[in-house]
Formats: sequence, structure tokens, C-alpha cells
Amino acid sequence: MELRVLRYFLMVVAERNISRAAAKLHVSQPTISRQLSDLEDELGVSLFERGSRNIELTTDGEYFAQQARQIVALADKTVANVHGKHDIAGSVMIGSAEAPMMQTVANAIGHLRQTASQVVVNIYSTDAEDVHARMQSGFFDFGVVMEPTDKTGYHFINLPGATRWGVLVKRDSSLAQQASVTAADLQQRPVIMTRQRGSIDRVGDWLGTSERQFSVVATYNLLYNAALMVSAGVGVAICLEGIVNTANSDLEFVPFSPPLSGHASLIWPNTGKLSPAAHAFLDAMMAELPDTSVK
Repeated sequence: MELRVLRYFLMVVAERNISRAAAKLHVSQPTISRQLSDLEDELGVSLFERGSRNIELTTDGEYFAQQARQIVALADKTVANVHGKHDIAGSVMIGSAEAPMMQTVANAIGHLRQTASQVVVNIYSTDAEDVHARMQSGFFDFGVVMEPTDKTGYHFINLPGATRWGVLVKRDSSLAQQASVTAADLQQRPVIMTRQRGSIDRVGDWLGTSERQFSVVATYNLLYNAALMVSAGVGVAICLEGIVNTANSDLEFVPFSPPLSGHASLIWPNTGKLSPAAHAFLDAMMAELPDTSVK
């Protein structure tokens, strides 16, 4: 299985048409058709549904496309970092939860532009579970995760600052008129809940029980989508403050009572060697946090 063939496959997936893919790749249509046929023979599965006007992926094809994107991205990142070894260039991949504490990471990226302008930092918004999985595969160099999370096998830096847990509600809701929200306030309301395991555990700690005490009608992993559901009247969203800007909107954030705070950490594997680009980013982070030590 060659990277060149994977790139052919991914271009066909993107274009949903072999002729258009061939034109963009500057190769002949028979060449791509033959390579894809050989790829299917090698894998022993059908990647495409035949017969439709536009090419559609099979279930196996959807899975293979997802993996191929990661393989090609990892290969590109590796080549960029090897080429940039001497002049500190290359790519850094950071998987990040939604958190106001990302401001420190943003400041470090700004610092990096001054010290290693050829390093490109890529931010991939996702949840902690996906951060751990993709870091183990080598796709992510670093992860920003909400606490609590298992940091066994990782170096980490506790990011400064904290934010409050609470609910995102419609401004015309009775909850929006309250200074805070208690567990009892949520018992009779439809709730939109985060899917992140660590965050679910934090809310369980706040409730004082692992038993669910409210009705969950939807879940989310990125708050923007949850905010749309709140605005549409689906329910109230349990979330962190400061992720969605409620100014000039029909939404309001109301904190929990008793208060529940959220903290975040930057993590990276404690095995293996960081690329020069990743080292440059870590140096920029430490410059932003001169009184912080790596754990």
C-alpha cells in the first residue's frame, strides 16, 4: 500500500468522480481506476458502490477513508518535521477540548511566530477520549484536556486559569433570571449533556451521585452545536462558561450552585522523542509560563 495510491483514493473520495480526480491529479483516468482496483484486491473488500452516477463509499470504504486521511496527514507531518530539523520548520498537531484556558496556548502560538516562524500549528477541536486515542497513534503531538483526566503515560502542564460549570439557557427562560442553578432546578427540565467522560464525572461529583437526576434529551461534543439546540428550544446545555459568546444572542450562561470549577492541562506522551517543531512549541509554552514546571 503506497502513499501515492492513498492520495489517489482520497482525491476520488473528495471529488466523488474519477474523471475530476484524475484531472486534479494530472494522471489518466485508467491509471486511477487500475490503482483503485488493485487497492481493493489488496484489502479484499469493495471500497465503492458501483452503478451510481457519483461514486459513493461502502461501509468499509468510509472506514478506510477515515484511516487513510490520518495516515497521509501523519506522513506529511513527519516529512515536514524531518525537512525542518535544522531550521526549525514543520507541523505541530494539537487536539483540544473547548476551554477558555486555550488562551495560553494561543499566546504561545503567537510567541512561536516570533521564534520559529516556519512552524505551523494545527488545532483540532475534539474531546478528551479522541485526544488520547489520536495521541497514541502519533497523529497529535499535544492535547489540551479538561480535568479530571487520566495522565498516566503523559507529561503535562497545568494551564493557568479556571472557568465555571453551569447551564446555557434561552434568555427568556426562568432560569436566566436566576443568579445560579441548583441540581433541583434541573430535575424537571430537558438537558443537553456533554459526551466527554471526564466532564460527566465532574457533573456527577457536583450532583453528589453517579445516578442521573435529570432527563438528557441530547448530547454534544462541541458546544457550538449544543448552543444551536438551546436556541431552538430543545433544552438547557450543561457546559463551561466562556466558550460561547452570549452577547447579542438569545442565550444566557447561569453558573451552578454550589460552584463547580473547570481546569485544563496540556499533555503529551512521555515516551518517544518530540520533533524539532514540537520542541519549539513546548519552548514557547514554557516562555508563557515561566513559573511552571513539566510534570
